[in-house]
Amino acid sequence: MDGANHSVVSQFVFLGLSNSWEIQLVLFVFSSMLYVASMTGNSLIILAVTSDPHLLSPMYFLLANLSFIDLGFSSVTTPKMIYDLFRKQKIISFSGCIAQIFFIHVIGAVEMVLLIAMAFDRYVAVCNPLHYLTIMSPRMCIFFSGSAWMIGHIHSVVQLAFVVNLPFCGPNVLDSFYCDLPGLIRLACTDTYQLELMVTANSGFISVGSFFILIISYIVIILAVQKHSSAGLSKALSTLSAHITVVVLSFGPLMFLYTWPSPSTHLDKFLAIFDAVLTPFLNPIIYTFRNQEMKVAMRSVCRQLVRYRKMS
Repeated sequence: MDGANHSVVSQFVFLGLSNSWEIQLVLFVFSSMLYVASMTGNSLIILAVTSDPHLLSPMYFLLANLSFIDLGFSSVTTPKMIYDLFRKQKIISFSGCIAQIFFIHVIGAVEMVLLIAMAFDRYVAVCNPLHYLTIMSPRMCIFFSGSAWMIGHIHSVVQLAFVVNLPFCGPNVLDSFYCDLPGLIRLACTDTYQLELMVTANSGFISVGSFFILIISYIVIILAVQKHSSAGLSKALSTLSAHITVVVLSFGPLMFLYTWPSPSTHLDKFLAIFDAVLTPFLNPIIYTFRNQEMKVAMRSVCRQLVRYRKMS
């Protein structure tokens, strides 16, 4: 991350989302509300899973990990975006830009692996329920969590290894509200065509590959349940609908951003806002909407927090 030593450019300027004061005000209100709501919802899920003995199962362990990731993902770009909305000069340092890219790709890759782990968990629960606790043992859960973080770090470091020492001598304007690799690479003072292809192919392959693995997994689960009973199929569809919705919301914007040949800047920004602000807010709602155990546990956590606040 000492690329700034080899670059004339020491900071980058964001063009932001809009120059309209009215649009900026709407974005400020909604982004702030969604950010607070997503932080609150995901924090409640983590507190509920860690404090309620009824939620000591692999499914909820993985869900708490996903909520932790959503806390990080929404915090990497959203606070600065909100802070920059009414600023004339939206500036980020070179090291800050590199750090933002690093955490975006770490968290993104970790989330993909966790979603695959959650699909495997549902496959075992639906197709092999008698051996569920044996297969999804605490050791297996820790393996999934550790593997997700290891893969996330490897993916991000490999991406940045080819970028951090590129020469940046101007311009330094990014038509976005956050730093990401494609936009940053295009500002380098050298031919980066092959590097752009490699970075896009890397992220695009991971997102598209993970998406199809997940969809195939859910199809296998549905087909396996369908052979046994229609009642079981209905229950499986009810359980998997939340997972499939989260997968589509998480992977849709990523696949479009990294695989579409020449997306428009306005569409890029819309998808980026959707992915950074709305998805972390929707995930806790989707996973708890049909889950009675989680709703009861979250209400209990809220009552305990209110009681503790009154006592203090």
